[in-house]
Amino acid sequence: MNKVYSGLMEIYPVSRETLERLEHFVDLFTKWSKAINLVAPSTLPDIWRRHIADSLQLYALNPGPNVWLDLGSGGGFPGVVTAIALLETGGGHVDLIESNQKKAAFLRAALSETGARGTVHAVRADQAAGSMSGHDAVSARALAELGQLLSMASPWLERGATAWFHKGRDYRAEIENARGSWAFDLVEHRSRVDEDSVILQIDQVSRRTVARD
Repeated sequence: MNKVYSGLMEIYPVSRETLERLEHFVDLFTKWSKAINLVAPSTLPDIWRRHIADSLQLYALNPGPNVWLDLGSGGGFPGVVTAIALLETGGGHVDLIESNQKKAAFLRAALSETGARGTVHAVRADQAAGSMSGHDAVSARALAELGQLLSMASPWLERGATAWFHKGRDYRAEIENARGSWAFDLVEHRSRVDEDSVILQIDQVSRRTVARD
């Protein structure tokens, strides 16, 4: 096994079948990226570490047949990777929210061709809030600052879902700002891919009635 796959297995030991599906997803992603800006082009040469392994960390932290909601799914990170990983469990599902029609078309193709457990919804998060429920977890990556994410995800978090948000080096300032409007329990998981990044696990979310001074 080459170094790229070895590093992936250190995060979560997926089966050969799952690895083959991830390979197919990467091939499909690379082809679509020539026509659609799915991620920053500079990150494509390092796609297995920067995007696949980074996304797989969420499933490694929260494995099992959970029902996920992925906000702003974009190029499928982490939503499609999670949906592929769920095939290991025989259960679970990912609802991917992506309002950009071209990106939504890519996501549908990715789910179809890999057989992943997911459904694409080409709507904004606020449009989905009234019609989608029963989720255990909410994910988002490179979408918005934490306060905005909590506002977008609050319809699900306030019903008991847990948030799993990728965040970069400025995450502490985002947490402090978010606590002015939101109360929540927080666990910080250090990224195993990028030493400057974390995954924030957030529970017990509620909006503060009066903002902190």
